Amino acid sequence: MAIPERVPISHEPDYRTSHIGHYAGGQFFGSVTATLDDAPAGGDTDWFRRKRWYAVLHRFTADGTHTGSDIWFAGTSEHERASIDLAVRRLDTWIAALPDHRFDDISIKLFHVTVDGHVFGLVDESHIYDADHAEFLPDDLGFDPPWDGLYDT
Repeated sequence: MAIPERVPISHEPDYRTSHIGHYAGGQFFGSVTATLDDAPAGGDTDWFRRKRWYAVLHRFTADGTHTGSDIWFAGTSEHERASIDLAVRRLDTWIAALPDHRFDDISIKLFHVTVDGHVFGLVDESHIYDADHAEFLPDDLGFDPPWDGLYDT
């Protein structure tokens, strides 16, 4: 079984897919997520300065085609709580501006954008898993058969 043209993603309130749904322009996937820049050679004692927090809002047509992304750097884990709080406020503002938005399950096509050297999107990682597998990055949400909208972390 191959990755379907549109991968279903289940809305889970108060968890990793709590900010997904539909709006007058199509579908959306929002999250507050982090990336981790590569460690310098010789050791890694400053990882908290390399962990970068983002507010992310991807938009899609009704048929699941990616139409755009807002990705905003909020800060590092050096000030983690403040960075996350800033990102949450930004995401909430973006979602509030989507006309007629409602939180619900979505179904979207593979896509990706690169920001600050990191991939954001739903990508085919079958070659890594040696099986059909789509991964939502950098959120690390894994989707596999039977493609029922549920994910692994």
